[in-house]
Amino acid sequence: MSGTFDSFVVFADMRTGSNLLEDYLNQIEGVTCHGEAFNPNFIGYPNRSDILGITQQQREDTPERLLATIRQQSDGLGGFRFFHDHDPRVLPAILTDPRCAKIILTRNPIDSYISLKIARATDQWKLTNVKNRKSAQAHFDLHEFERHIGRIQAFQLEIMHALQVTGQSAYYIGYDDLHDIDVLSGLAQWLGISMRPEAFESNLKPQNPQPLSEKVANFDQMTVALRGLDRFDLTRTPNFEPRRGPVVPSYKACAHHPLLYLPIRSGPEKQVEAWMSALDGDGSTLVSKFNQKTLRGWLQDHPGHQRFTVLRHPLARAHAAFCDQILSTGPGSFNMIRNQLIRFHGLDLPDDPSDPAYDLEAHRAAFEGFLAFLRANLNGQTSVRVDAHWASQAACLQGMADFCLPDQLIREEDLCSALPDMARRVGIASPPAVPAAAHPDQSKLEAIYGPGLEKLARDAYPRDYMMFGFADFDAARAA
Repeated sequence: MSGTFDSFVVFADMRTGSNLLEDYLNQIEGVTCHGEAFNPNFIGYPNRSDILGITQQQREDTPERLLATIRQQSDGLGGFRFFHDHDPRVLPAILTDPRCAKIILTRNPIDSYISLKIARATDQWKLTNVKNRKSAQAHFDLHEFERHIGRIQAFQLEIMHALQVTGQSAYYIGYDDLHDIDVLSGLAQWLGISMRPEAFESNLKPQNPQPLSEKVANFDQMTVALRGLDRFDLTRTPNFEPRRGPVVPSYKACAHHPLLYLPIRSGPEKQVEAWMSALDGDGSTLVSKFNQKTLRGWLQDHPGHQRFTVLRHPLARAHAAFCDQILSTGPGSFNMIRNQLIRFHGLDLPDDPSDPAYDLEAHRAAFEGFLAFLRANLNGQTSVRVDAHWASQAACLQGMADFCLPDQLIREEDLCSALPDMARRVGIASPPAVPAAAHPDQSKLEAIYGPGLEKLARDAYPRDYMMFGFADFDAARAA
């Protein structure tokens, strides 16, 4: 057994050459690969009843038991192949174990996709005798291929992220490397076992060695369709914003109705909470200060509950954060951050926002400076924390997803109809009207608004504009 590893896993996917790689691994003295040990449809291989005495039923009941058995009872260094659709319950244990060697096998996605289509059409998944080869042509489907490549990329990113955060490395091997005996010898050496290159041989044969033009029935259509794929992900919006938690203590629930509000800071929180209090109707205080345990209890005690949050236009939200947390010097404002913005980011802020000298032009200039700061701050280019009051709404929702997602995303401009409709869905026949918005600085934003401010907001919040489809502020206001 290797001094560095006591087990191994081959991360791969269907039609990437994993059968051939397993064949080679089993030729290394002191290495045993047990097939697709965690395939939900069988254990190890089709028609196999167990692995090292662990049956499929026992694996289903306790997958960790099979993992331990492979590690402890294999002949030498034991391992298995693991695909994206195998039992997800064991994946965290595999990824976080530095004693489990990670071998990552990849193949050109279009080749694996076409090979998979042909294998399904012929029902031939291995070939040992060329005389028995079955042939077929695949029909390329762009949407099906996009789903195929999406699954592969998501799986590979999950593996890569886990290796990064645990400080591990993997042995990467490509489909074409499976015919390079020097690479296979290097793999054996990486596992801690010396192996002569010329010792590797296999009776498995390539099933479809011909070029894609001969394997794809609509090859010309495929080449045109693939031109539209962004191979280098050029349209991706870079995201350096830190991950956020679910912030459960900020959630609010009605005292007598199954409604739970997951607020996004610098949104219309007071307006929504005032409506929820009116809904209860007896002056009861909203239920708040949850922790994850008490919130689980509330969710269990209120079947049919509705969870919701409210999205605000990025420009309006940034302006609210600026006025409430930065421009203001009263309770709840961020005076230390305010001082940093003045000293290091060039914002000209008044000691007293009600000073007549601080007119609309001065307000526009200060807010422009704040929007420029937000762009740098959300891209990790400042020493100032990314506060919840101006973190992107996309990041806030991703944080919520770590505990529970809202059932509904309500846009601020739809509150007056959406909140009463939601109340009626939980059995409240005559919900109260939503109180009017009461942010005192909204009129200031309308007075200073122009294309320059919109561009600065789009530069600061490109993901919010893209993910939620926000129009320009003046168009949204007019609607």
